[in-house]
Order: sequence, then structure tokens, then C-alpha cells
Amino acid sequence: MRIHEIPPTDRPREKLAGKGAGALTDAELLAIFLRTGRKGKGAIALAAELIAAKGSLIAISRCSVTDLIKSVSGIGPAKAAELSAAFELGKRLARGGEERPVLDSAEAIHQRFGAEFQALGREELKVVLLDTKLRMIFSERVSQGSLNECVAYARDIIRSAVIHSAYGFIVIHNHPSGDPAPSQADHRLTRRLAEAAELLQIQLLDHVIMGTAEGGRSPYFSFREAGCL
Repeated sequence: MRIHEIPPTDRPREKLAGKGAGALTDAELLAIFLRTGRKGKGAIALAAELIAAKGSLIAISRCSVTDLIKSVSGIGPAKAAELSAAFELGKRLARGGEERPVLDSAEAIHQRFGAEFQALGREELKVVLLDTKLRMIFSERVSQGSLNECVAYARDIIRSAVIHSAYGFIVIHNHPSGDPAPSQADHRLTRRLAEAAELLQIQLLDHVIMGTAEGGRSPYFSFREAGCL
């Protein structure tokens, strides 16, 4: 069904105006950004096709503009750019506007970095440096890929903390599968980081693994909360 064939009150924009964005389906929300469909298929149907092709909104949010263009027929550079921009705004909003947030709990860490890591299609590790009030000083990506080279990562992470004279640091990485349960490699890395940090008198405040909240599970795992630090 084309947009003009849908009763006015059920059209995405009108429905949003009358009932709020929460009343719209995922496909209807995407259709607002797509605006138009392609020959024989309206914007809502095109949005539904995109969701089916990629599997979820999370998967779509991870796509580059080029990936979106290749996903389904009817999405060109303009539509792809608008979708990419919309997801980026959502990530930035989820991170919050505070430049130096206080990261004193795993929940605070998740609120600041969860959306950013959830959007990644591959594993990535980041170190976040904190001052004595647990405010973020600096964050940087240390590595991409698997966590097999634990010794190298520990060295790189500790070096960053020393260079910036940080009181403490947090290590964050993601499991693209969505399951944040730690692997044996994750446990080994955490132990080595804790040992190195103790020698240098720097606080390893937490190691948080980001995942997704599918199936009612927690969207993250905290070594500190689990009593492993």
C-alpha cells in the first residue's frame, strides 16, 4: 500500500504527530526518513524490506552509507545518508551531552558507551582514563578484532594510562554476537591488566563487555560487579 492510499490518521507522519513517535513501528519510523519508496512499493514496505534484509535496527545502524545503498533496491545515496545521520544522532544522544561524565558504575559506563559499541560490527577495545573524581579524562580505541593477543593489549592500555597520568582506567570492549558473557581470553586479559596496574599504582576500575539486551539478559557484563576485580 502506498502512503497516499493509507488513511490520513494512519500515515507515519500524521500518526507521529497525533500519538507520538512511540506509537510507530520500526518500519514506520524508517519510512519517515526514507520519505518515498520505489516503483510498486511504498516507503513503509521499503523500510520493512530493509529491516528484513538486515535482520534488525541494530544491524542497520551498523551499516555504512555504501552498505545501505547495496542493501535493497530503492535506497540511493540521499536516503542512505539520511538514515546514517539519524542513527548517528541517536548514538550521540544516548551518550549524553556531558563532556566529562562521572563513570562511577557499570550502568554509567553503559549509558555513555553502550550505543556506540552496540553499533559496531566487529570487536573493538577502548580504554577510558579517569581522574580522582572518576570523571572521564580521555578515551581511545586500543585495538580492533579479537582479544587473542592479551599481552600486547595490556601493554598498550597501561601505556596510555601512564602517559596521561590517570588516576585509574576502565577497559571496554564489545561482543558483536550480542552476548556479553566473558570468554576465557577476557578473564586472562583482566587478570593481566589488574596485575600490571597494581605494579604501577594505577587503578583498574572496571572491565565492561558490551552486548545487547536480547532475551531479557543484561546488555553488559562488569568484572567489578561480578566480583572479578
